[in-house]
Amino acid sequence: MSLAPLAERMRPQNLDDYIGQTHLVGPGGVLRRMIESGRVASFILWGPPGVGKTTLARIIAKSTQSSFHTLSAVTSGVKDVREVIDLCRRDAQSMFAKGRPILFIDEIHRFSKNQQDSLLGAVEQGVVTLIGATTENPSFEVIRPLLSRAQVYTLKPLDEAEMQRLLDHTLAADSVLAGRTVDVRSTVALFRYAGGDARKLLNILELLEQSTPAGKPIIIDDAYVTDNLQQNPQAYDKGGEMHYDIVSAFIKSVRGSDPDAALYWLARMIAGGEDPEFIARRLVILAAEDIGLANPNALLLANATFDALHKIGMPEGRIPLAECAVYLATSPKSNSAYIGIAAALAEVERSGNLPVPLHLRNAPTSLMKKLGYGTDYLYSHDYPGHFVRQQFMPDAIRGTRLWNPADNPAEQILAQRQHDRWG
Repeated sequence: MSLAPLAERMRPQNLDDYIGQTHLVGPGGVLRRMIESGRVASFILWGPPGVGKTTLARIIAKSTQSSFHTLSAVTSGVKDVREVIDLCRRDAQSMFAKGRPILFIDEIHRFSKNQQDSLLGAVEQGVVTLIGATTENPSFEVIRPLLSRAQVYTLKPLDEAEMQRLLDHTLAADSVLAGRTVDVRSTVALFRYAGGDARKLLNILELLEQSTPAGKPIIIDDAYVTDNLQQNPQAYDKGGEMHYDIVSAFIKSVRGSDPDAALYWLARMIAGGEDPEFIARRLVILAAEDIGLANPNALLLANATFDALHKIGMPEGRIPLAECAVYLATSPKSNSAYIGIAAALAEVERSGNLPVPLHLRNAPTSLMKKLGYGTDYLYSHDYPGHFVRQQFMPDAIRGTRLWNPADNPAEQILAQRQHDRWG
């Protein structure tokens, strides 16, 4: 009987063996507190592949002695959802029931609106505890009523120390690798290719073990890891993780102003069966984040591309996708708005809820007017050029600069205009 893959053999069975996500499962972490209390609320785990979403759901079910039911959004329909909810309802009524049944839905972002709607009643009534897993931003992919009933927790890629811990544990605990001589000389390439993905790291280890003849030591160094992966590039892509590498290459090609590379990686995504709406969303994000104020028309075109894709579908939709990718790649670049909002959020985190200056407050009642709301506010349109100097920031951070124009013609015009107004 053949052994299960290494990633499956090393799947943790309890929180003590679980590596990563200490912000959630470490001492005092919200999920650890749920498990320890035995009261688990519905939630969605959002994070990249190989960071332990499925494993964490299984550990929670085992720790709370709850029945565990799974659905894959790729293969399940509304009928499947209703059948498994009926099964959960019977489990909950069983005399042997301890914890509330857990329904784990992998790739919940692929569920249609109707499929997600079919979950609402069971979650609302407490028939099941829903645990969803997604690699996509739930804000875009999960319906609002379901989001209001399920907290979203973000999972992070493993850092270098966590990958080292996983490597050490695997070499010592796995029955196959523990029986081999392993010579660890350098982990730079191993960790780089793994990219914070535990499954990918274990897949590479398994490839090295299978590629090394019995009786010879398994060498882990940069050259040996790279050579093996170049000979078998799919070895570390068993779960489709290369999807994220290709998306990353596409984004960086557009950002780096290389239209040929952008078209190539776009073609790779289309040929690989990527959801075209996912590509269109990435183009909208790129237009806002990386082109920004250097060419505001880019965002208009990206939104028009999304709209065109909805209207015409594929395969013709590849044409506006390509047009947009080339336009964004050849556009001037600026991330000043992206940096500006990040700075503003950091300021809000630092300074808290500062009071709005009285002259900027609305005064719909006579009492508010007596308290000074709106007093001394200057209506910009009453002044030449529709501008008059006055304070808009809270007193405590008056004069703080959050937006710094980039060095491109479009933003330099904006910068000059602001200089003329404010000096």
